[in-house]
Amino acid sequence: MTQTPAPGPRHRLVPSPAGRTHLVEQGSGPLVLLVHGFPESWYAWRHQLPALAAAGYRAAALDVRGYGRSSRPDAVDAYRLRDLVDDSVAVVEALGERSAVIVGHDWGANIAATSALLRPDVFRAVGLLSVPYTPPGGPRPSEIFAGMGGGEEFYVSYFQTPGRAEAEIEPDVRGWLAGFYAALSAGTMPAPGAPDPHFVTPGGTLRDRFPDGRLPDWLGERELDVFAGEFERTGLTGALNRYRNMDRDWEDLADHAGAPVIQPSLFVGGGLDASLAWLSDAVKAFPVTLPGLSGSHILEDAGHFVQQERPDEVSRLLVDWLDSLDQAGPT
Repeated sequence: MTQTPAPGPRHRLVPSPAGRTHLVEQGSGPLVLLVHGFPESWYAWRHQLPALAAAGYRAAALDVRGYGRSSRPDAVDAYRLRDLVDDSVAVVEALGERSAVIVGHDWGANIAATSALLRPDVFRAVGLLSVPYTPPGGPRPSEIFAGMGGGEEFYVSYFQTPGRAEAEIEPDVRGWLAGFYAALSAGTMPAPGAPDPHFVTPGGTLRDRFPDGRLPDWLGERELDVFAGEFERTGLTGALNRYRNMDRDWEDLADHAGAPVIQPSLFVGGGLDASLAWLSDAVKAFPVTLPGLSGSHILEDAGHFVQQERPDEVSRLLVDWLDSLDQAGPT
């Protein structure tokens, strides 16, 4: 599509099963739903919104339930993947559309893939950033995570008990976020061989292993203020509750064990992202699990936050892929 100037972003609140979903949209044309991960917000897509709009797409970046200005249900089990899929469908409908392309990063990639799996009638293509698709099934997630790290505790297990991680994070949200972002970003992550910031020593905290004193290149003080300001207002419980539903998801999706996502798909990851090392077998399985994959791109010297670390490159990959879908016609 031809690059044209696009009006600025617009904030909206739309009804959803969560109660309400806040989103920021820009542009007009085919709808592209952008879903963030942990610990972020719609603002993680601030670079892609104008890029997609200029390329002729209607980009809508939402706050996942539990985040930002979207509703934050009290019940822990209100954050299971099936509920988040229902929210995604509701956003598409509230925007007056019948179908959309869905693109997710980190937890958003899981939400996007599950949305495509469960509602192929709504989501005609799926883009995954940083976290590759792993079909439902296999061992119970809590058992897998409990076996990682030997005498140390994997961060996903650390997040399971309500209140535990909140007690670490919420006294200094801004400082904790700065350390977390730095720990997973190229240029500021711990050097190879240093203690892994994804694990906690007995009696310790995640923050014990975060880099101290320097923000990653993609994150200025102003950007950090935006992310921190939202979590200082909302707290972290809604965001952390996503981790506390992984066993429920395993049960909920048992009837889809091993199922591929057959729609056209795209994967983009960072070469320095630990997620790719842990899930390397998932990437190798793409010919079976993502038979509609049109591109798998590993950005060398990029960490976990790829669309913020390498915004221009990721935006170009997304636009080229979306254009290819548009040229191919309806799917």
